[in-house]
Amino acid sequence: MSLLVQKFGGTSMAGIERIRASAARVARAVREGHRVAVVVSAMAGETDRLIGLCREAAPLADSAEHDVVVSAGEQVTAGLMAIVLQAEGIPARSFLGWQVPVETTDAHGRARITAIPTGAVAAALDRGQVAVVPGFQGVTPEGRVTTLGRGGSDTSAVALAAALGAERCDIYTDVEGVFTTDPRIVPRARKLARITYEEMLELASVGAKVLQTRSVELAMKEKVRLQVLSSFSDAPGTLLVDEDEIVEQELIAGVAYDRNEAKLTLVAVPDRPGVVAGIFGPLADAGINVDMIVQTAAADGRTTDVTFTVPRTDLARARAIIEAAAVGHQRLEADAHVVKVSVVGVGMKSHAGVAATMFRALADRGINIQAITTSEIKISVLIAEEYLELAVRVLHAAYGLDAPA
Repeated sequence: MSLLVQKFGGTSMAGIERIRASAARVARAVREGHRVAVVVSAMAGETDRLIGLCREAAPLADSAEHDVVVSAGEQVTAGLMAIVLQAEGIPARSFLGWQVPVETTDAHGRARITAIPTGAVAAALDRGQVAVVPGFQGVTPEGRVTTLGRGGSDTSAVALAAALGAERCDIYTDVEGVFTTDPRIVPRARKLARITYEEMLELASVGAKVLQTRSVELAMKEKVRLQVLSSFSDAPGTLLVDEDEIVEQELIAGVAYDRNEAKLTLVAVPDRPGVVAGIFGPLADAGINVDMIVQTAAADGRTTDVTFTVPRTDLARARAIIEAAAVGHQRLEADAHVVKVSVVGVGMKSHAGVAATMFRALADRGINIQAITTSEIKISVLIAEEYLELAVRVLHAAYGLDAPA
């Protein structure tokens, strides 16, 4: 009998009827002869509600106690899933993170999984039970509850699949798989039957919301076969695979975007060694991620303009840090009305002209590029927010990704 890990997201657990529908998928797999471990998220909106309660109790709550509160949502859904499965005649039991145990670091709110001893879960599976495990939560060596950060249930599922040696990890969500872009913007976006780990990792890192970045990294590292499916239909999903499993590689797999971008420009910074480090060092110390960076030297050779992007949610903090750093700039300009648009595809490795196609397509529509970053299989550009949907549609068509009418 093969072993499957099935993970159900918040929309799949949003109320008893949806839990019953998800449990029916688990029951079907069991009756087909599979051994099944289930990982569940909290009900949609529940984690935000619990975070709100913590803030109401104390604006700066102790992080360890904060984790105790916000991890409770997954405890509820794990128990409910086990109850519903039992009512359907499927032997099942729930395990909390500390009972598995999912061993983590002690970085509360952003813990990382260090190990998952599988004895207890494997014993339940051997007894013919479905093991239901809450995602998002773990336990420190000292026995304190931890959480893995937003979207951490995907990582929990992949880590459990790797530890158990599962044949596959199925992620059930509210979309039918991975599309070439957001179908809400491009109705002719195509669902991909397969996508490489590398492509999915890049898409997740530049704005695609289908999978959490850490879960894809872990799946790639541990060689976990990962499939994205819909909880609301029986349509085939998208399978994440190694690059060598795709015979004919598409030039571009998809177009992604990220609205959580803001641009900062330091005008007339002294052009001397150490100044740039004086800008980005304090930002790194504050945990602010810097993405795109452009440096433009002035004609006089004595000053330079430094432009970079940070998450829009960190803009106010980043401005305050830069002003406090006093690096000698003439003025600081901020723009929160920008977005990042990216094209991703392993085919870039062996094809020339990918960047030229992107720049030409945007130029033909009068869309100005403010900054550029690249990797081996990705090109990202920063543009004005007002052009987001136009840019996504134009690029999707330019690379031949539109589905036939």
